[in-house]
Amino acid sequence: MPPAPASICLLRLSALGDVTHVVPLVRNLQDAWPDCALTWIIGRGEHRLLEGLHGVEFIEYDKKSGLGGMRLLRRTLRGRRFDALLQMQVAARANLLSAFVPARRRIGYDRSRAKDLHGLFINERIADRPGIHVLDAIGSFCEPLGLAPARPVRWDLPVPDEAHAWARAQWPDDGRRTLMISPCSSHAVRNWRPERYAAVADHAAARGWRVVLCGGRSELERRTGDAIIVAMRSPVLDLIGKDTLKQLPALLARADLLMTPDSGPMHIANAMGTAVLGLHAASNPARSGPYTTQRYCADRYDAAARRYLGRPANELKWGTKIEHDGVMDLVTVEDGVAAFERYVADSLS
Repeated sequence: MPPAPASICLLRLSALGDVTHVVPLVRNLQDAWPDCALTWIIGRGEHRLLEGLHGVEFIEYDKKSGLGGMRLLRRTLRGRRFDALLQMQVAARANLLSAFVPARRRIGYDRSRAKDLHGLFINERIADRPGIHVLDAIGSFCEPLGLAPARPVRWDLPVPDEAHAWARAQWPDDGRRTLMISPCSSHAVRNWRPERYAAVADHAAARGWRVVLCGGRSELERRTGDAIIVAMRSPVLDLIGKDTLKQLPALLARADLLMTPDSGPMHIANAMGTAVLGLHAASNPARSGPYTTQRYCADRYDAAARRYLGRPANELKWGTKIEHDGVMDLVTVEDGVAAFERYVADSLS
């Protein structure tokens, strides 16, 4: 075991799925060095999701605060110096913000993933390993410190008892399996057509499953949910806009299977142990799909690469996104039903 650092600062502001990927790294650091002080600079919404994570000091940075917020961070950290900064976000704002964090070692991404002058703000890099999942890339930030990534990974998200109680109250424990649908990503071009969600949901309902909708309070999520309800022949429990960020993980944990595009709920559900039917054409499920249940993805990423970029997916730079209008139409209802049936067959075997 290498010598334990006294303090480590993690910088990852967003988004919900990505900060979920950071939690296994936190658990690995805590298991190796239980006395090491961990500080995490994080976005406001992401903090609401992870508030209460044992052994971690959170410092919020409001993206809207600009340079003033960066100066506030410097004042907050005055008199402190971390043994290491793990700079896990390459966007320009995060790179500049990291300059206000005093640290002896400044560990960032390899050159192939660096952008927006990332290299100017770090003095060490993680190894370049194309072809790995985002969670594994983040997990490798422990390697310059002398640790190996943990296997298997562990999340243990901080979900309060009252959140689980709220989730249990939403439908009875009557033995029926539950398909939950979180239909919207923060990237609108990743979203599937409502009538296609409805068709797969009706298929599940015909198999005796309960169907539940969940989502946030945005106008797009409400409109999409309404369109799914109108298109369905079967009853559906509509919980869109009714949960909080603390209740969301508990709600997702009650489902047997979540159907969703590449989104924060996909990764939160995965962390809570729920299988995910991921809908992929705009992004590669091998890189950013549900970490433990990629088998149940409806994957048309290669077809999208050939149609929109003129070459197969294996010839693209790892991490290429194909966020073109209409790309998700490549994922058919039959793809969704087939993925659902793969899960059913596995759960009965």
